[in-house]
Amino acid sequence: MTAMQARVVRFATPGGPEVLKLETMALPEPAPGEVLVRHTTIGLNYQDTYHRSGFYPLPLPSGIGTEAAGVVERVGPGVAELQAGDRIVYAGGTPGAYASHRVVPAARVVKIPDGISDEVAAAVMLKGMTVEYLLNRCYAVKPRQFVLFYAAAGGVGTIAGQWGRHLGATMIGVAGGAEKCRLAREHGYAEVIDRTREDVVERVKAITGGAGVPVVYDSVGKATFEASIKSLAPRGLFVSFGTTTGAPPPVEAGLLQKQGSLYFTRPTLVTYTAAREELVASAAAVFDMVMRGAISVRIGARYPLADAARAHADLEGGRTVGSSILIPGKDD
Repeated sequence: MTAMQARVVRFATPGGPEVLKLETMALPEPAPGEVLVRHTTIGLNYQDTYHRSGFYPLPLPSGIGTEAAGVVERVGPGVAELQAGDRIVYAGGTPGAYASHRVVPAARVVKIPDGISDEVAAAVMLKGMTVEYLLNRCYAVKPRQFVLFYAAAGGVGTIAGQWGRHLGATMIGVAGGAEKCRLAREHGYAEVIDRTREDVVERVKAITGGAGVPVVYDSVGKATFEASIKSLAPRGLFVSFGTTTGAPPPVEAGLLQKQGSLYFTRPTLVTYTAAREELVASAAAVFDMVMRGAISVRIGARYPLADAARAHADLEGGRTVGSSILIPGKDD
């Protein structure tokens, strides 16, 4: 059988968006337990910039990207649950999703339900599963609770606002600027704090009657650490799940004690979907929320695969809203 030629975005040295280069490479036949997938849509996530910059070091040279949807073209020996023609999506695992075709482990992909497009599946799976584990399992959000969520107008934030509202929580979002605050309100946030002109801690205290919030979800990191700590109610949980402004400072046990017997965690989606059963259940919960209309996915930008560097520059520059995707073939 003729080897598949794939267009793949790779980088040889860590750095800015300019290190991303489009190459052509031959793919091997799928080995036992693997499938060859033709990508139709690729998800763009902030963690991709961590890999590219070296903040999350990878063996180099390397591919990039961990989320994509597409169609199974070939199956390896021993793969029984999938066949050629199946629409699938995956998120997580070894970076390399920025590609026209890819060989991936069958155990890490799930079928896309009828009624959900490839674009929506690729835009929602990683971000949606992130929200699912954050709001359902890392901390079980309950009705009528206040929840503080940073980057409320981003891909994860807009899904979290809707998911939290569906759970009955009072979602408090933090965003930058009038347009992003408006977008957050449209996606489930009862209250939105404009970080460019408002004091987050003061607004949280005012909204909660001085009590603070039982949980804060902080994907920003260094710049928001102090405000997050001070926004928590006694025995509250600080969930640090991103570092867009750099890593937060080391957490001293004494600080957690003095601020009210607080809890601190740094979870990852990898841990919460490590088992196949957890992956399938989390993805199913996300797709169910989409199918029921409880969450909608805003695709803010579509880029050709060849424009991956521009997509990264826009993402890091704060010029994106909602979810962004790469489209293989759009540049052909």
